[in-house]
Amino acid sequence: MVKSSWFILVELLLLLQCLSHFSISQGQGYDFFYLVQQWPGSFCDTKFSCCYPTTGKPATNFTIHGLWPNYSNGSYPYGCNRIALMMEPRMEVSWVSLSCKNNETTFWTHEWDKHGTCSESVLDQHSYFEAALNIKDKVNLLQILEAAGIHPDDKFYKVDDIEEAIKAGSGYTATVQCNSDLSGNAQLFEVYLCVDASGKDLIECPVIPTKKCNPSIQFPIF
Repeated sequence: MVKSSWFILVELLLLLQCLSHFSISQGQGYDFFYLVQQWPGSFCDTKFSCCYPTTGKPATNFTIHGLWPNYSNGSYPYGCNRIALMMEPRMEVSWVSLSCKNNETTFWTHEWDKHGTCSESVLDQHSYFEAALNIKDKVNLLQILEAAGIHPDDKFYKVDDIEEAIKAGSGYTATVQCNSDLSGNAQLFEVYLCVDASGKDLIECPVIPTKKCNPSIQFPIF
């Protein structure tokens, strides 16, 4: 009887160990990243408005919203672990918070805590932020769009033309997301590009984000 109970205890411990390992691997694993960049003019031109950081008005350029690990089945890991944030001077230019509720440090901490920690098996904290910054520098969205005659001038442009211009300039398919201004006009808000699991190279997206845009959208001045 004692021996039987001992075997049951061992089996339970082994089962718990396997479940624990499975849980950790699920939380730390991922297949690719979404690199999400946003247009500050569209962030500010809503009923919520915006607040500039202490460094002043950001440059007229797309800024990073986040680098988000994803699974190829459309789901994503989040909130995997937490460690202290390492500041990056480049982030003050390219990863700007325009929220009136949060400053840059709060924004960066949120992005690391929710998304970055899920890539720790491949990228440490510094490497995670650096990967997003490097891809952004490699693919300058504003330069690509302006070279195609698409400018932040409050005019309306076809979403298809915007996405085709980004594909021609980057070599990869992008997805445009929109929000609405105070008058209810759809405007270019975010651009999704996909990055491989190493965080180094663009890839075609295994999962295309659901698009929420009108056929023609405004590209607001900033």
